[in-house]
Amino acid sequence: QVQLVESGGGLVQPGGSLRLSCAASGSIFSIVVMGWYRQAPGKQRESVAFLNNGGGKNYADSVKGRFTISGGNAKNTVYLQMNNLKPGDTAVYYCYAARSGVAYWGQGTQLTVSS
Repeated sequence: QVQLVESGGGLVQPGGSLRLSCAASGSIFSIVVMGWYRQAPGKQRESVAFLNNGGGKNYADSVKGRFTISGGNAKNTVYLQMNNLKPGDTAVYYCYAARSGVAYWGQGTQLTVSS
């Protein structure tokens, strides 16, 4: 089992920045990818960014150039630096990890971008 705990959400004005953090615990030794999804009200959950255990990164087109995913030195943490935030980024952000073909999710953290 893997447990994921997110932190760092909140209210930010358009054009602002915020960093989300996700810490994994439990059976983390064979996690192959960690990343972020988001779900806006009335919309399906969508992928945002991923970091695999080889250091490869992938981003949704909607966040390329604005969001940066990175991993902590302990390799059980993942961060999402979000810059130039837009109202359309408002959503609940979920941390994700995959291990042995099983997906794990955090409980989510709310990001609201509004003036």
